[in-house]
Order: sequence, then structure tokens, then C-alpha cells
Amino acid sequence: MSQPRFGRLIPAMVTPFDDDRKLDLDKAQELAVRLIEGGCDSLIISGTTGESPTVFYPQKMELFRAVVSAVDGKAPVIANVGDNCTEDSIEFALDVQKLGVDGFMTVVPYYNKPPQEGLYQHFKAIAEAVELPIILYNIPGRCVINMTAQTTLRLAHDFDNIVAVKEASGDLDQVKEIIEGAPAGFDVYSGDDAATLDIMKLGGVGVISTIANVAPGRMKEIVSLCAEGRWEEAADANERLMPLMKGLFETSNPILVKEALKLAGFPVGGVRLPLIDATPEQSQRLAAIMQEVGVL
Repeated sequence: MSQPRFGRLIPAMVTPFDDDRKLDLDKAQELAVRLIEGGCDSLIISGTTGESPTVFYPQKMELFRAVVSAVDGKAPVIANVGDNCTEDSIEFALDVQKLGVDGFMTVVPYYNKPPQEGLYQHFKAIAEAVELPIILYNIPGRCVINMTAQTTLRLAHDFDNIVAVKEASGDLDQVKEIIEGAPAGFDVYSGDDAATLDIMKLGGVGVISTIANVAPGRMKEIVSLCAEGRWEEAADANERLMPLMKGLFETSNPILVKEALKLAGFPVGGVRLPLIDATPEQSQRLAAIMQEVGVL
């Protein structure tokens, strides 16, 4: 496989907070460097795992600025600018574009449940307004609606700066249809760590990952083996890490990935309400899984 524009392993980076749940920009910079040095190819900032619903626009700007400075061109920084209001998304993206980020991620609008034509018009408006490359993000479990393969492909063919999709629909037939119908240079990423092997077998290029916050080297091994067509070795590596891939989602993400970083000796603070921190029982089970898979 040729190397995709943003690489194969892209962590959806957690957003560090201090004890008062305020942004910890120093820790965010430290984490960004740690992830790049751990083998990650790019970073997505303020995605789902970065608690984007409770990190408001001015704080997102601070976060993007800090990470761009820390990474210093060593890897692409992708800013999540998607919202459920098209006009807000565009205005925010135009502000963020000035900060030196390398691309955008834009999620399917949530809560207001637009039809497929509304999704097309939403992403069309963003793509026409900005200059940077865009990764679409389809996650029906959080957005209530699914962006169909037909809509994704229509966008991929119509706009040169729509360059990839993070597919977290859980529908491998849909993923296969997108991969087979996509124009050259349009990349399909797994939006679920546990589905990465299956999606790369279909021709996907890699994963936008939660577990990479904790075990970047292990996840990089999996996607690299897949890219080289070493499927048996990839399946073995995937199976060894699968308990943690699943264990991190025992409760709402990113509660447990933040707890996992704490257990691994790199605390990044807790989560903001309405999310709540891991319980002692959850932490104990998570520690056991981390020990089982060899990351603790």
C-alpha cells in the first residue's frame, strides 16, 4: 500500500485537564510529543476522545495553538472543527485555519438529524469555504444518523479537499462500498480500533484511534503489518491487543483512556461533566487488562 496523506495511525488525542478541570496546555504539548515519538503519524485534536462537546471554541483555539507549537512540523495536526450548525462550523474553521493546522476533521451533524441531502450541503459548504484538506467523520452511535456510502462518495468525488473519511458506522458492507467507489487519493480510516484489521483487509488505510493514546507502538505494529500484507502476523498482534481495545469502552469514551494513561504513569486529569471519572472498580478491571496485554 502507498503511504496515505496523513499516515496510518492517527490518535484522537485526549484533552488534558488540571485538578480544576481547566485546560492543561503544558500537558497537552507533552502528550502530543509523546504520541509522535511513540510512532503516531498525525494527531487529531479535540475529537470525541478529546471531549469536544465540553471544550468550547476559545479553548479549542488555545489547544490547537499549543499542539501546533509543540509538534513544530514533525507531523500533521488535524483540528476537529465540525459542529451541528453549518455556519458556526465554517466560521470556526476559518479562524482555526490561521493557526497553522494541517487539516480538518468534520463530524456528521448531530442531534438535528438532517437528511442525506442536508449532510451533502453541510459538507459542501465547509469544503467550499476552506482551503485545508478535510476528513469526514461518520459515527451514527453519537450522531443518531448514518451518512450513507452514496453521500460519502458523492462528496469524495465532488470536492478535491475532502480527502478521507473516518468510518465508525460498524457496517463493513458500507465501508467496502466506499473503498471500492472512492476516487484515487481518498482514504478510508477505521473509526474503531477493534475494526481496524477488518477494514484494512477491505482496503482501508489505517485507523483514527483511541487506544493509540495509551499503546501507540502496539497499534502501529498492527497497521504496519496490515499495510505490508502480513495478515497472519497482523491478526496475532490484533488478538493480543483486543482485550484492551474493548476494555477501554466498558463505559463512555474517554473516561477509561484517561484512566489508562493515569495507570501508565502519565496522568492527564479527569473528564468534564456530564462525563464522570472512572470508578475504583473500573480502574481495577482496566489495570488487570493492561497487565494482561502487556502495556502495564
